[in-house]
Amino acid sequence: MQTENRLFDDLARMANGAINTLSGVREEIESRLRERVEHWLTEMDMVPREEFEAIKELAQKARAEQEDLSAKVAALEQKLAAMSAAPETGRRPRKTTAAAAKATFPEPKAKPASSGRTPRAKPAD
Repeated sequence: MQTENRLFDDLARMANGAINTLSGVREEIESRLRERVEHWLTEMDMVPREEFEAIKELAQKARAEQEDLSAKVAALEQKLAAMSAAPETGRRPRKTTAAAAKATFPEPKAKPASSGRTPRAKPAD
């Protein structure tokens, strides 16, 4: 009976060693495969998940701000339309001619043409 237990013990040790060896091989294969996939993703210029999430959050904030600004612009346009549609009582009509524009914004005086050089002093006699 002693020999049978010894045989089973040896078989159990061999099986345990084989399982440990296979576990190590599996871990090695997984790590090599992970390295290879990361290398391929790097070559393909893929973005890491953390960077993608950060950019996604920034884009969502920018979209929300843009929608807020669009709403403000629409409100201001409505206000402006209401102001321009209201009759102007007690006001003079605006001048829209070219003469009115010149009166409001006079043209600048023309400067004399220069050669770009400073005049030299005349020598004393």
